Amino acid sequence: MNEILVLALVLLQICAQFATSGSPVHRLPGFEGPLPFHLETGYVGVGDSEKGGQVFYYFIESENNPQEDPLMLWLTGGPGCSSFSGLIFEIGPIAFKVEKYNGTLPKLVRRPQAWTKACSIIFVDLPIGSGFSYANTPYLQRGDWTLVNHAHQFIRKWLIDHPRFLSHQVYIGGDSYSGIPVPAMVQKISNGNEKGIQPWINLQGYVLGNPLTTMEEENYLPSFAHGMALISDELYMSLKKNCKGNYINIDPENKSCLRDFNILHELISGLSEYDTLNPKCEMALNTPHGFFSRRSLINKFRTTLISSRLARPPLSCQSYVYFLGYDWIQDNKVQEALHIRKGSKRNWQRCNPFDYSYDITSAFPYHANLSPKGFRSLIYNGDHDPIVPFMSTQAWIRDLNYSIVEDWRPWLVNGQVAGYTRRYSNKMTFATVKGAGHITPEYKPEESFAMFIRWISNTPLW
Repeated sequence: MNEILVLALVLLQICAQFATSGSPVHRLPGFEGPLPFHLETGYVGVGDSEKGGQVFYYFIESENNPQEDPLMLWLTGGPGCSSFSGLIFEIGPIAFKVEKYNGTLPKLVRRPQAWTKACSIIFVDLPIGSGFSYANTPYLQRGDWTLVNHAHQFIRKWLIDHPRFLSHQVYIGGDSYSGIPVPAMVQKISNGNEKGIQPWINLQGYVLGNPLTTMEEENYLPSFAHGMALISDELYMSLKKNCKGNYINIDPENKSCLRDFNILHELISGLSEYDTLNPKCEMALNTPHGFFSRRSLINKFRTTLISSRLARPPLSCQSYVYFLGYDWIQDNKVQEALHIRKGSKRNWQRCNPFDYSYDITSAFPYHANLSPKGFRSLIYNGDHDPIVPFMSTQAWIRDLNYSIVEDWRPWLVNGQVAGYTRRYSNKMTFATVKGAGHITPEYKPEESFAMFIRWISNTPLW
């Protein structure tokens, strides 16, 4: 009898590994009344018992024409940040009501600028270990290629379980650190299609916001700071002369370069690390250098993990909603409504970058490989983002050597300039969003919404 019971438990574990599990969510604590859109949450098993786990997702069906609108898989950056960030803080149909926390459950409201008004979106907690995703074993190697492979398995399994979307156009989207794995993921899916892996995916392209790409983004910080009038002409010229364009791996013997670079960081230390226009607020992101580098990126998100325990910033701060997010999603009733498996995660973390292998050194080769395959792409930057400056994105796009189809021009929202854009051959569109910081839709939701709706509908941005 005991042997039969053990066998039954083993079979259940095997089934859980490979099965998909999705359930509708009709109501969410903090939101008044039934949800006015279709939300499904669930898990998809990826990998095997030793090298796999359960990937948690939030699926929002298009609020426009779900029978025909495209389907997009969305990854939040980090690395290791939950797609809850994309859903609640960026482009999903609900957001937190920004009001002073009084000890009760934070309230949710509709977001008028939800990207789900034009497409269905699967917000995925990848890599495993982020959000509500969990590993089958206590330790699972996490990294760029593991994430890519798991995402590839996820989308094919999810489509098998949701056959009505098998013929839909599919896009892959993400922002920030997702600029590294997403192009490799698009290539992985495309190669899988060519090899006949089923189900075939109607892959059309990808969307990347403020994307980390070459790991050389910090080299553009001095030119960004100079262009934004944050440093003097004299310091900028001295940096160029003494550092010779290399601000990432500075030779310790190059005292002049180190001196200039330290002066630069002192001058910008009083600014927000994510948007030079916003006030500097508590985000638990204090690092030795303040601004972006691969080393400081890791330090930033490690300290983010304890942000729920820190003193709350003023209500006027952009980061206030992150604290509301912790208050809301840790609630037992919320997790029950989301169909979270009890005991699967000890504590929910918005970002978990620990034990992560950075094994894709640059996404540039994948962009280049995708060029002849005819995929559409939208690459956008907030023009006040010092972490991934818009000129760093322009530089790697320029290195692709695409022909310019439609030259640099403003694009408008409500009759006002919302940014600037350029269209290239190979179906790539680049756009800046005026006045936006690192996570562009958080800072400029209306402009970001207009940009995406136009692009996904195959209409010009202007």
